[in-house]
Amino acid sequence: MITITTTEALAEFCIRAAKHAYVTVDTEFLRERTYYSKLCLVQLAVPGDADEDAVLVDPLVEGLSLEPLYDLFRDENVVKVFHAARQDLEIFFVEAGVFPKPLFDTQVAAMVCGFGDQAGYETLVRKIARAPMDKSSRFTDWSRRPLTDAQKNYAIGDVTHLRQIYEYLAAELKKSGRGPWVEEELAILTDPATYTIHPEEAWMRLKTRTNSSRFLGIAKELARFREAYAQSRNVPRNRVMKDDALLELASTKPRNMQDLGRSRLLLREARKGEIAEGILQAVTAGLEMAQEDLPKASDKARDKLQVNPALADLLRVLLKARCEQEKVAQKLIASAADLDALAAGRRDVQALRGWRADVFGNDALRLCEGKLALAAKGQRVEVFEV
Repeated sequence: MITITTTEALAEFCIRAAKHAYVTVDTEFLRERTYYSKLCLVQLAVPGDADEDAVLVDPLVEGLSLEPLYDLFRDENVVKVFHAARQDLEIFFVEAGVFPKPLFDTQVAAMVCGFGDQAGYETLVRKIARAPMDKSSRFTDWSRRPLTDAQKNYAIGDVTHLRQIYEYLAAELKKSGRGPWVEEELAILTDPATYTIHPEEAWMRLKTRTNSSRFLGIAKELARFREAYAQSRNVPRNRVMKDDALLELASTKPRNMQDLGRSRLLLREARKGEIAEGILQAVTAGLEMAQEDLPKASDKARDKLQVNPALADLLRVLLKARCEQEKVAQKLIASAADLDALAAGRRDVQALRGWRADVFGNDALRLCEGKLALAAKGQRVEVFEV
């Protein structure tokens, strides 16, 4: 098994890879101790069975540049094949501002090709490549060196089996004509906005039941500070303060260090220095925010929708029926929140756009308008005009 440790060796492999129709790619990384993922290993494979057709690249080796790989990513004559690409793409976007193009994600393709909602890599290896997989190294520390043989074998398997999976799914998409469905999904994965987190929007992820605009204003400022601090220091946001501590502070409104010291939930490291000062400034900003600028619970709470529960249930049945008929994963079409939004009269959901509208969205609208009805017939659900 070849492990690449120099820029020259990586460049040589990438030049060879550029002569093939596709290259499979995977990464191993850590994120427990950082805000952004720490890239620890890159796995690459091209069609073939020779040892040099599948390699490991060690980005932790001093002096190794990944620029030859990024040049390959920019080469639009070579398809870059990933499985569940989102986190991998985020790493490369943050590191180098580059997206692999053209891109193929076997998880998305499998969900379109009838492999269900849980199209995991291990499942595809078993069903398509018909090979066993040893997943014992999945949760090991990929930053430690040297890597064990077990780690290397696990890592290389993530790109060698992927070749057969890609070729099978690409052929299935060509037969079904559903390639544009996958392309529509991949456009989202290669949109920089997918990976850009704005600190001023961080409060939207907080789970709170309060309707107090002032409380939400303070929470918004605290979440904004936490996100910006975590990004700038590359530390996990929970290392700055956890959600429960943030909500406690939004409630108690500390104005000085003595007040801050009374917090029950705040980490010890956050009671002094830059974090403590940032917290107090955020609380002050929240308290001084103009009334018209304060956030409202309705800005984030979907549970305030006036959902017609019977209609929501019918939409779920319709979604299941259409997805079984088309052999496409339900969660790729619409989430439970999307269905509730439709049942509440919202028309800005993704299920009403693009290929989703053809499969489900158009019929969903007609069901909402009373133009379609559902009936059980044996084990099937039939859809008919009213």
